[in-house]
Amino acid sequence: MAKITIDGKEYDTESMSEKALAQTQALQYVNNQLLELEMRSAAYQTARAAYANALKRILEDGESGDDDEAKITIPDELNFD
Repeated sequence: MAKITIDGKEYDTESMSEKALAQTQALQYVNNQLLELEMRSAAYQTARAAYANALKRILEDGESGDDDEAKITIPDELNFD
């Protein structure tokens, strides 16, 4: 029996009308999309900071060719626990 809470009040989804269930699904979809946008935003902000730091280093230290570029090796498998 799934339940949702809105403004502190709990509702049982099994007793909801089709219309209420459709609204619940729409709300869940939008919430998931907002979470994804927040994660993307955090990734973009991290990338922006890295680019700004790299630019600052180049401007302060001068360009020394390919040595300023990060050497990254990505493993075949990544695990996030």
